[in-house]
Amino acid sequence: MPRYCFWLQVKPDRKAEYAERHRAVWPEMRQALHDAGWRNYSLFLRDDGLLIGYVEADDLEAAQAAVAETDVNTRWQAEMAEFFTGLDGGPPDEGFQLLDEVFHLDVREGQ
Repeated sequence: MPRYCFWLQVKPDRKAEYAERHRAVWPEMRQALHDAGWRNYSLFLRDDGLLIGYVEADDLEAAQAAVAETDVNTRWQAEMAEFFTGLDGGPPDEGFQLLDEVFHLDVREGQ
């Protein structure tokens, strides 16, 4: 399954609140992501607010489009937008920057 990594910038003074909100992601938001094809989705937050995301999906654009059609995602993105810089008014799930994968160790290769 294809892997994707992305970054966004959380306002440093909002990191604690951002992390707290993600400890209590709405169950219907979790379900919408799952139903749209998001797998092994993780977020990592650095002290300066750099947010790194990792997700697996058969087709990231299709997975993004599917979740974007849900009401719960519209509400979640509206609430989360205030935590980020550099989005130019758009929702966070449309403003992240993808990173190129340059290496992946598949343990099956080393056996």
